[in-house]
Amino acid sequence: MNESTEQSRYAQDGVNVPVGDAFSAMAAQLIATTHGNCPYIEVEDLSQGLFRGPKPCSYVGLPYERICFEFAPDGVGTKVLLHDAMATHRNAAWDLLAMASTDITRFGGFPAVFSNVLAIRSFGGSVDSPQYALYKSMVEGLVSAANEIGTVLYKGETAEVGVCVGTDNDQAQAPFNWEGIAHGIFLRDKIIMGQKVRPGDLVVALGEDGFRSNGISAVRGAFARHYGPGYYNNPEAREDLLAACHPSRLYDRLLNTAHGWHEPDFQHLLELRLVAHISGGGIDKFGELLKPCGLSARLDNLFDLPPIMRKCAEWRGMSDEEVYTTWNGGQGVLVIVPVDDAAALVDMASQYGISAQVCGEITRSQETSVAVESKYTGGKLLFVPPQR
Repeated sequence: MNESTEQSRYAQDGVNVPVGDAFSAMAAQLIATTHGNCPYIEVEDLSQGLFRGPKPCSYVGLPYERICFEFAPDGVGTKVLLHDAMATHRNAAWDLLAMASTDITRFGGFPAVFSNVLAIRSFGGSVDSPQYALYKSMVEGLVSAANEIGTVLYKGETAEVGVCVGTDNDQAQAPFNWEGIAHGIFLRDKIIMGQKVRPGDLVVALGEDGFRSNGISAVRGAFARHYGPGYYNNPEAREDLLAACHPSRLYDRLLNTAHGWHEPDFQHLLELRLVAHISGGGIDKFGELLKPCGLSARLDNLFDLPPIMRKCAEWRGMSDEEVYTTWNGGQGVLVIVPVDDAAALVDMASQYGISAQVCGEITRSQETSVAVESKYTGGKLLFVPPQR
């Protein structure tokens, strides 16, 4: 049996090796364009032309006695189902990087390198298929998102896994699951853990126009209630589905700049005393970060809910508390800064195209809590972090 016959039969079983190799070669060329993104990472190609040959990374331009590193794994979650239904696969790149890179940045690190694993249903049999084009758009989007925050894309894996990529959409276009790991560099004396938070500090909210990649199961539940179980393919739902597919905003360049990562001596431009990523559990997580400080917060000027978030909350019959513990409520990040730096952070954010506003203040109380004035119904909420 010759090799071409084996490949043909393997393709009949759901895996097209030549098309997969073509995709991998295309992806490798695209991600190589990001290898100069981070000033602290040098990629050396020692592969001698081998596709899976070594391309090791080295740290450069850093004070070695001060550095350490961390990894942040995450994925797009069930938002992949919405992206597939609306063919907004490219947008998923921002969701993927936002979920992982922000978890480096929020503690004062620099998300220097990113690796990803893309599992797909099928390439569609050829490099000219609609499925191949959609998957290619994802790699192109990932390059654009990485360029936006200065991250090096370093290797990855794409696999045709057939039915192992599940979906509840019987008219799925190009189903996928996407995960990755951000590699972050930290300077030991610049890690942000809230050590300097004081009563009277101000909280600045960085605006978010959509859902990011958390709480999407609740979004899908809301659509099913309002439009019926076939909502993916209901023309009346299309506009709302597109709004739900809005890509996550990336705040890393702004926060890394403010924190001094682009300064010759790494001295901060603004003092970021605590940074909370309002994703993967909502605004109540802010209280958990405040608890070690022994302080509380009053948030009485949050951003309005994005229109699609308000719709989903109404369709699902959610309470104020459910909205703010399930979704971001209109802000992807909360930053605590001293009073003198608040206006400067708002101004710097505008330079990066990010809406920002002072949304509250740090207070002293016997028990850590976060008092929230809801922008959903106007109710007043009090979040008390649980004992761990």
